[in-house]
Amino acid sequence: MPSHANRNPNPLTSTDSADTRSVPRDQPNSKSRTLTQEERSSKHKIHQRLLKVVDLTVLDTLSETDARQQLQEICRNLMLEEEIPIPLSGRQLIIKEIEDEVMGLGPLEPLLADSTISDILINGADSIYIERHGRLEATGIHFNDDQHLLNIIDRIVSSVGRRIDESSPMVDARLKDGSRVNVIIPPLALDGPCMSIRRFSVEMLSMKHLIDIGSVPETIAPVLEAIVKSRLNVLISGGTGSGKTTLLNILSGFIPTHERVITIEDSAELQLQQPHVVRLETRPANVENKGAITQRDLVRNSLRMRPERIVIGEVRGEEAVDMLQAMNTGHDGSLTTIHANSARDALARIENMVYLSGVAVQEKSIRTQIASAIDVVLQIERLEDGRRCLMSVNEINGMEGNIITTSELFRFERRGLDEEGRVLGQFHATGIVPSFYERLIKRGINIPISLFSPQ
Repeated sequence: MPSHANRNPNPLTSTDSADTRSVPRDQPNSKSRTLTQEERSSKHKIHQRLLKVVDLTVLDTLSETDARQQLQEICRNLMLEEEIPIPLSGRQLIIKEIEDEVMGLGPLEPLLADSTISDILINGADSIYIERHGRLEATGIHFNDDQHLLNIIDRIVSSVGRRIDESSPMVDARLKDGSRVNVIIPPLALDGPCMSIRRFSVEMLSMKHLIDIGSVPETIAPVLEAIVKSRLNVLISGGTGSGKTTLLNILSGFIPTHERVITIEDSAELQLQQPHVVRLETRPANVENKGAITQRDLVRNSLRMRPERIVIGEVRGEEAVDMLQAMNTGHDGSLTTIHANSARDALARIENMVYLSGVAVQEKSIRTQIASAIDVVLQIERLEDGRRCLMSVNEINGMEGNIITTSELFRFERRGLDEEGRVLGQFHATGIVPSFYERLIKRGINIPISLFSPQ
C-alpha cells in the first residue's frame, strides 16, 4: 500500500482521488437507453482517467460486488473532478457502462441481462442482432471498433483456457452462465470479428414448460418419460436452433436419481439435476497442435468409469462408433442429439460418421449395429413462427434386408398458417403400438395403451 493509504480508502486506486464524503451513491438507471454523443465523449474521458488511477491487479483480490462498488465510487469522484455537465441519469449510465467494460463484457452486458433474448449475433463491431421469441431484431448497440470487440472476445475465450489469433481464428467457448459461444475472426471473417452467443437458460425448464408453450402435447409427455425410465436409447434429431439440447436436458430429468450419469460435450451446457453426475468436456489442441482430447477419447474413457447412463451432448464425428458400441454392450438408456432433418436422415448421418472414422466394416454390419443400438428417434423442428416443436416419435424396429425399418408412433400434421403467421397443426398418434410397450409393462411402467390410438 502507498504511504498515503490513510487518505485513500479505496484499495483500487494507486493515487489520491477526490474527497468522497459529499458524493451521493447513485444507483444505475434501470431504464435502457444509449449514450448521447456528449455522454459518450465524457465516458471515454472518465474511462481513460480511471485506467490511470486504478490498480487493476487488485480486482482479483476483491469480490465482484466490492470491486463494482469501488469502481462506481471512483467514477463518481472523477466526474466531480472533471465537472462534467451531464444530468444524473446520464452519469448513472456512464458509470454502468464503464463498470461493464472493466468487470464484464462491455456493450453485451445489457443483452446478457435480458432473459427474453435467446441468441446474440455479432457481425462486426457495428452490427449486433438478437433473437427474441424466435424473431431476429437489430439493436442500436455497437462496439467502439474491431479492437474493442477483439478485447471482449479474448476475455471470453481466455476464461475457459482457449485462445484465438490468426493462427487459430475459430474457437468454441462458453460464458460463466454456460451460454455457448462461437467466434471467428479475420482473415476468415472478411467483415471483422464475428461472434454468436447461444444463451443458456438459468431457469430449469421442465416438460410442463414444453407443454405450456405447445412444443410437446400433454398426451405424449408420459410416453417420453416412460421411454427414458425404461432405459431405451434415445436419439434427438433436429436442425440448428431447433431445441435439441433443451429437450435433452428435460428428458434427462426423468433419469432416476440413484443412477451414475456421465455427460460428454464439446462445450459443457447440460443441466443434469441428478446427484451422481460426472461432466466431461473436450479440449482443443494447444499452440503446437498437440494435446487435443476429442469426444471419441472421452467416450472410450467413460466406459471405464462404470457409467449407468452416458449422455452425449451431440454426436458429430468418429465418436459415433464408440457410442454405438457402448449402446450395444450394456450401456442402455443413453441419450444424445444429432443435426438432421428427419429420423431417416439421422440414421444415415450416423452411418456416414462411422465410415468417416475409418472403421472397415460392411454396410449391412453398420446398419445392423445402428438398428440394434438406437431404440427411439425424436425429431424436433423450429417452425416459421419461432416455436420449437416435436414433429415425430419414431421407433427403430430392426432390419429387413439391408434397410433399417422404423415405425412412426406420433406425428405433427401441419394445416397452414393463421393470420398472424403462427403455424397451425395437430400432433396425433398413428395407431401403431410400439414393440417396446411390453418392455414398459415388465419394468412396472404402466401407461394407457389408448395413448397410441389415432383419435
